[in-house]
Amino acid sequence: MGFFKKKEPAFAAGGIEYLIVGLGNPERKYENTRHNAGFLAIDAIIHRFGVTADRLKFKAMTGQCTIAGKKCLLMKPTTYMNLSGQAVVEAMNFYKIPPERAVILFDDISLDVGQMRIRRKGSHGGHNGMKNIIYLSGSDQFPRIKIGVGKKPHPDYDLADWVLSAFKADEQKALLPVLEHCAEAVELMVTGKTDEAMNRFNS
Repeated sequence: MGFFKKKEPAFAAGGIEYLIVGLGNPERKYENTRHNAGFLAIDAIIHRFGVTADRLKFKAMTGQCTIAGKKCLLMKPTTYMNLSGQAVVEAMNFYKIPPERAVILFDDISLDVGQMRIRRKGSHGGHNGMKNIIYLSGSDQFPRIKIGVGKKPHPDYDLADWVLSAFKADEQKALLPVLEHCAEAVELMVTGKTDEAMNRFNS
């Protein structure tokens, strides 16, 4: 009894080298909204590498993926956007991952749909998900990919209503290549080629 312990190969401590985290809200009603651009980017990575991210772990839907020879944990936090840091920090602590090896993908209203921007580190820029990650981790050294979702149609438009609105059909067409580029950028970033990713994909 107990001689053969149940193995969990996908989540063995120390086996993960990078966290790849897309930010969003977990309910079905938020699936194709602007604020869920990070989740959509993770979906593109899942599709590119033929894996799944359907295991609940660290307050996130997770899946293991080998990207450019690096063992990565794909994450879609289930805590809602404002508490994204809970999932990220829990996984960082478990795998002893420094902020520099946790790539965060999220929406940016300062970029048009069809644009993206890669940064090595930086402030939260007013994004509530990043704000919570930086607050709970005590670091702003997270490499990140910002996905353009467009600015509010007019100044009086409620920001929450805007980021929780769905992409229009023409916007979805413009967004698709960006999501594919996110997967390519992550592949470069985990092998230390962030500068190349920035040169190729920054709008």
